[in-house]
Amino acid sequence: MNKFYVTTPIYYANANAHIGHAFTSIAADVLARYHRLLGDETFFLTGMDEHGAKIARAAEAAGKEPQEFTDDIAKGFVHLAKVLNLSNDDFIRTTDRQIHWPGVFKIWNAIKAGDDLYEGEYEGLYCVGHEAFMKKSDLKDGVCPDHQTKPEKIKEKNYFFKLSKYKKRIEQLYESGVISIKPKSRANEVLAMLKDSEDISFSRPRKDLKWGIPVPSDENQTIYVWADALTNYLSAIGYGRNGDWTKFWPADVHVIGKDILRFHAIIWPAMLLSAGLDLPKSICVHGFITVDGQKMSKTIGNVIDPIELIKKYGIDPVRYFLLREIPSTEDGDFSYKKLEDRYNGDLANNLGNLVSRVAKLIETKLESELNFDEKFFDKKVRQKITKTEQKYREAVENFKLHEALTHIWELFTFANAYIDEKKPWVDITDHPERFLQTITSLVAIIINGSHWLEPFLPETAGKICAIFNQNN
Repeated sequence: MNKFYVTTPIYYANANAHIGHAFTSIAADVLARYHRLLGDETFFLTGMDEHGAKIARAAEAAGKEPQEFTDDIAKGFVHLAKVLNLSNDDFIRTTDRQIHWPGVFKIWNAIKAGDDLYEGEYEGLYCVGHEAFMKKSDLKDGVCPDHQTKPEKIKEKNYFFKLSKYKKRIEQLYESGVISIKPKSRANEVLAMLKDSEDISFSRPRKDLKWGIPVPSDENQTIYVWADALTNYLSAIGYGRNGDWTKFWPADVHVIGKDILRFHAIIWPAMLLSAGLDLPKSICVHGFITVDGQKMSKTIGNVIDPIELIKKYGIDPVRYFLLREIPSTEDGDFSYKKLEDRYNGDLANNLGNLVSRVAKLIETKLESELNFDEKFFDKKVRQKITKTEQKYREAVENFKLHEALTHIWELFTFANAYIDEKKPWVDITDHPERFLQTITSLVAIIINGSHWLEPFLPETAGKICAIFNQNN
């Protein structure tokens, strides 16, 4: 049996979840469910990144201690995972001292043993939103382009990680395809980033940042929040604790947003190379979601709460909209009108109409059992199903989830046109064998389509299979 390990990024615990978090999680869930259908032993991880200056400040603004604050935020994300109908196997929190911290200590010590850490003084511009130092060239009009905030000028003594030592090897990893980045255009971005990559600050003075994991053997320093956070992919499966963490490592896919590409595609592989650990196989990168053409912003008041959205429309309509309307590897736009149009046009009028028509014909007109022997199949339908499956699988495996759904719906559209063309209700009396062939072919389309649909819309697929007495 093959294994498959897929992760979301662990989400910042500085604020409640929005629709962007939902999209990332659902996309990873599709991959996990798809591989379970293939029979792969699958592990799907999500969780919370709870340390760092940004979270400490958010807690202070809320009038809470950091642990209390992150506990409350984490409850919301755990609830969201259930509401989204995620099939995650674990939910990791970086504040978990039994599960996560041992792995962070172990990788820190492994990097140190490789002589890749040294003490030094650093002066630079620190973006709290990124939890990272930035160069002036990274800024736009003096502010971080992602967070629209002016970085803080900081001078401090830290531990540094010899990232520059691994630049050439990381470049070779992407050029040779050892680590695959989807889409390929993001790999070119990484290669460009590598040229400007230098050794990085790997800790902060504990007097300035107490909310984090202390450096082993030096309690005056706090481990860099990204070194802490990235290690969750290992610690969750047992790294640093007893247990066979190599059962699932290396990760097969890290699903991330484009804003954290540098951390996952440069810093993370460098850490793993330094520690002598296997590298992830691929990184799937998605874009941002705008709302009616505007960037989501608390100031504008257009942040979409996924839980409220699901309360109004239901889980599968929301999953369908996000996975079909938002291109998997590009930016996409949300609007209530687009969601309702997709629901009415694709789910209700197309798929719902198809299932209803065929089920009614079977219930009221079919007197014998369906026979899925090849002679009862319309050859044109069989060929259509085979070609659709090929295109569907290729799309999923290339992280083009929107295209996979497009292929499934093209098959459903074909089926609706097929009913109109064959007019099975006319054949009931004079051509019963032709009627049986038409119904058999239509049911085959529905059953195959719902099987492929299960990773995307598990509730809908289950209901369809129940109607036709099939196990999905």
